Amino acid sequence: MNKIISQILTTTIMLGLFSCASIPKGAEPVTNFEKEKYLGKWYEIARLDFKYEKNLNNTTAQYSLRDDGKIRVENRGFNYKKDKWKEAIGKAKFVGDENVAKLKVSFFGPFYSGYNVIALDDNYQYALVAGKNLKYLWILSRTKSIPEEIKSKYLKIATEIGYKTDDLVWVKHD
Repeated sequence: MNKIISQILTTTIMLGLFSCASIPKGAEPVTNFEKEKYLGKWYEIARLDFKYEKNLNNTTAQYSLRDDGKIRVENRGFNYKKDKWKEAIGKAKFVGDENVAKLKVSFFGPFYSGYNVIALDDNYQYALVAGKNLKYLWILSRTKSIPEEIKSKYLKIATEIGYKTDDLVWVKHD
């Protein structure tokens, strides 16, 4: 019996490790990516909502380089129902080549999930980020708003991949 449980746990862990580097079918990570240009503060403009960001506004992500070469991820947002700030600190690392914007991020120890920059302007001011599947999507900006033409472009890209962009939560920033 212990052998069966051990095999199930091993299989589950292995599936988790392989799924962490996933990207939705049809999505392609940005190439010629420069991580140093991507570091810094980003405002969340829109997202597909999920339990860790539920009821959050004023959401931001701060990326900085760690001593070990990984990227420190600091996500913040204001829970308007609980009237308090929420913060999560994690780490991200590249799945392969650092010139390809395919990363995995972890906020819970050894458990990682996909973080894929699939659209990015030349000046690193606006980004479209896909998670591991069609349940996770973010539109980010260096400022609290995004030009209409960038918004339309990113929505078109996301829709073509299969995202339900009508379900996006448009984040309020004070």
